[in-house]
Amino acid sequence: MTEAHSFGVIPITCHAWNGDKTQLALSPNNHEVHIYKKTGSQWTLEHTLEEHTQRVTGIDWAVQSNRLVTCGADRNAYVWTFANGEWKPTLVILRINRAATCVKWSPLENKFAVGSGARLISVCYFEEENDWWVSKHIKKPIRSTVTCIDWHPNNILLAAGSSDFKTRVFSAYIKEVEAKPEATCWGKKMTFNNIMAEFSNGGGGWVHDVSFSSSGEKLLWVSHNSSISVVNAAVDIQEVHTSRTEFLPFVTCLWLTENSFVVAGNDCCPVVFSCDGTGNISFCAKLDDAKKVTNTKFTAMDHFRSMDKLGSSSEDNITKLGTTHQNTITQVSVYKGTKANCSVFTTTAVDGQLVNWDVKSLESSIAGLRIC
Repeated sequence: MTEAHSFGVIPITCHAWNGDKTQLALSPNNHEVHIYKKTGSQWTLEHTLEEHTQRVTGIDWAVQSNRLVTCGADRNAYVWTFANGEWKPTLVILRINRAATCVKWSPLENKFAVGSGARLISVCYFEEENDWWVSKHIKKPIRSTVTCIDWHPNNILLAAGSSDFKTRVFSAYIKEVEAKPEATCWGKKMTFNNIMAEFSNGGGGWVHDVSFSSSGEKLLWVSHNSSISVVNAAVDIQEVHTSRTEFLPFVTCLWLTENSFVVAGNDCCPVVFSCDGTGNISFCAKLDDAKKVTNTKFTAMDHFRSMDKLGSSSEDNITKLGTTHQNTITQVSVYKGTKANCSVFTTTAVDGQLVNWDVKSLESSIAGLRIC
């Protein structure tokens, strides 16, 4: 079962949910962040955050502390707190000279990481003495733009993908805000900026997204060469399992259980895969019945949209895909459950839609789909 919501025709760059999933923060491909409240099946625009001066590239909502963090192409990040009916921003000292590309809170919400085009990651934490957010830099051996990040469940390790075709796992331990970490299957030495592991899918293609499994033992990433890669550090940290798919490049990925995950991107359709105990990847099913592109009936509204977008009023230019999304899916996130047992996830796309996917109900209707 799917549930689609349209927020216009403007692409949705990124989105994030609050704790009880009654509010949604998204960026309509510009410098603004819109916060919507859901009442029944209707969405109402509650707030518009306009502190950024260039396109917002990342949003994350801390569900326990109810704080928003945003980053943008203006090289800034802001932590937003809600008080007296308004969202108030606090500037973060990132110390970067290129655009910020992605941001994510740590599991304990006492710090967050910001990737950037400056070939570094800013790990940010709150300095109570000066009442501001400061950062430490993870630099070496990153050689290009950091495109994606994800936190390990232990709140210390940080996975990052970049356009130098590499996926890396770093230690982001900050002694000022947390206790000394215990050893994991990724290694023992966890001083800040220590590289725990470095991977390549072997065939090139910059990394679009990374995701730790719920246990933190497995790491998943998708690359621009249409490949999917998984490493199980508990079995063999050196062995990379890569599947080169026939699909267009995926740009986002998410674990649904410890042994299954969903990927989505330029094919406009979420696809579910599974992996065994060692990390071998198997195709399960596509969640949309993607049909061939077909012409649709030409309405008056389509007529004016065509003239506006394509400079033409021809019916031949009005087409519709057989998938729910009509353009590239930009982000997938958990809606109900966790990475250990996700029952519903959401996707946003360039077509301006947000879609809820109930994977449990889809199991009975899609052949080969089994979320285990």
